[in-house]
Amino acid sequence: MAKKSGVGFRDLVRVKLGEKLDLAKYDCGATFGWEKADGVAALQADLPKLNDLQARIYAEAKHAILIVLQGIDAAGKDGTIGVIAGAFNPQGTQVTSFKTPTAIEAAHDYLWRVHAAVPGKGQVGIFNRSHYEQVLIVRVHDLEPEPVWRRHYGEINDWEKMLTEEGVTIIKFFLSIDKDTQRQRFQDRVDDPTKRWKFSSADLTERKLWDAYQAAFSEMLAETSTDYAPWYIVPSNHNWLRELAVGEIVLDVLAGLNPQFPEPETGVEKLKIV
Repeated sequence: MAKKSGVGFRDLVRVKLGEKLDLAKYDCGATFGWEKADGVAALQADLPKLNDLQARIYAEAKHAILIVLQGIDAAGKDGTIGVIAGAFNPQGTQVTSFKTPTAIEAAHDYLWRVHAAVPGKGQVGIFNRSHYEQVLIVRVHDLEPEPVWRRHYGEINDWEKMLTEEGVTIIKFFLSIDKDTQRQRFQDRVDDPTKRWKFSSADLTERKLWDAYQAAFSEMLAETSTDYAPWYIVPSNHNWLRELAVGEIVLDVLAGLNPQFPEPETGVEKLKIV
């Protein structure tokens, strides 16, 4: 795995247990000494390795992998999914986007629809937004009293611990961009006829709540980064750096599981098919 100064992204961007964060002071344009050309080349070298590891996980059917992506609008969740999921066989991969709850979903607890989308053993699941909206948009828009949404931190930690004990490996990424990068990406969508469909006037309404979201993100990361399901804050002003960091962390985690192809039936290697 490519590294700079002997330190991998997994160590560089992991949120430590109980670490107090202020995303307003975070360098969203950090590259950790990488140049774009080298970063792009390193990611391209990683993709076949990711494909091989996912094939082993699928065949072994021992581990389930849950990748969670959170970030403010235009942080690059869709682009990241395109790169990482693109390295995997679709047969063993599922992407779930969490929008406004349907009437049926809203009639249940907030984890009900999320638990239903958790991947089974042998599968990789990728969440575009997630159960963490319950301590983000719910908080920012005052949809629940503060004592209620604060209670969710512990509930989420307990739920994720249960999943890991049942064989689910959780990898959580927060894609961090600064306000000017968001402005430029929104403008790019407006200016590009092929991307205008991605823009909504509601995006500007949410942008006015930037500071409130940054406070909510900061506390969420501090309260829910655990030893069994840590958060990784990925500087995402540069798309290539974001994709490289996420790719290398996922590669490192999957390689650590050491998945193996199952042993074939005894004597199968001697068969002659006619």
